[in-house]
Amino acid sequence: MKSYVIWVLSLFLIAACSSSTDQTMTTGPITLVIHGGAGRIVKGELTPAKENAYRHQLINALEQGFKILEEGGESAQAVVAAIQIMEASPLFNAGKGSVRNRDGVIEMDASIMEGKTSLAGAVAGVRTIKSPITAAYKIMTKSPYVMLVAKGAQRFAAEHGIEIVPPTYFHAKSTDQSSPSSGLGTVGAVALDRYGNLAAGTSTGGTPKKHPGRVGDSAIIGAGTYADNRSCAISATGHGEFFIRQVVGHEISARMKYRKQSLARAAEDVIQETLKPIGGKGGVIGLDRAGNIAMVFNTEGMYRGYMRESEPPRVYFYQ
Repeated sequence: MKSYVIWVLSLFLIAACSSSTDQTMTTGPITLVIHGGAGRIVKGELTPAKENAYRHQLINALEQGFKILEEGGESAQAVVAAIQIMEASPLFNAGKGSVRNRDGVIEMDASIMEGKTSLAGAVAGVRTIKSPITAAYKIMTKSPYVMLVAKGAQRFAAEHGIEIVPPTYFHAKSTDQSSPSSGLGTVGAVALDRYGNLAAGTSTGGTPKKHPGRVGDSAIIGAGTYADNRSCAISATGHGEFFIRQVVGHEISARMKYRKQSLARAAEDVIQETLKPIGGKGGVIGLDRAGNIAMVFNTEGMYRGYMRESEPPRVYFYQ
């Protein structure tokens, strides 16, 4: 009996030490990383005016999200703020610029996850929520659920004071509804706050001409969005079915935890060695607690950028 008590006490001590170590772990500077989709983004094919428009929106998203981190806000709040900027722009396939399905209707997906608590929220197939990422955040913070879909998600959003708009709000004339790459214009963000906590979020209008009711990886925790303080935060963009089948966000995290791979190596291996050979096109942004960044893609380009403490925002388009 005495040996049993000693064994139990030792387990408590180990757990306490582990918890203490986790809390005192040195973390990197506050950091925000964003993407605006991967696809056929080729230098010379974008006009200077279009390049400037994308650059302006990406920098605006970085600055608005980073401001939250600077003021002591949490990583999830910064993720929401950055994604809201891109959702409100017709340049991206999310929110206002979402593409239509084969019935000419817009159905949007979004999700968010916290690395500290493993709490998550998601919406799928919504048509009237102005900011789907805001609804996902509200599900995460104000409900016991992870995912709500279609009319049920819209009802929840309205009940919690989230702005509801008519479907015509999303019919942006500047969105190229027919381009194969327009369906890869998903937006996302990952953040590290001053408390050492990670978060990830993703928002999309899906793929052009998709079958009504189709849900991609952007709404699926573990596929298009994943965050775990023990490894990384990931947001993906690309052909969602492939990202779902390979559970890309969780796969990168698992490689870091169990194979002890770096974020850069894990992301590169999954995008280039796992997805590409089976036809999966797209990319990911990633961030770990040390502040290491990954922005990996296997397409011609990916709208992406990051901002760190004491550094200006940086954005990139091409390979």
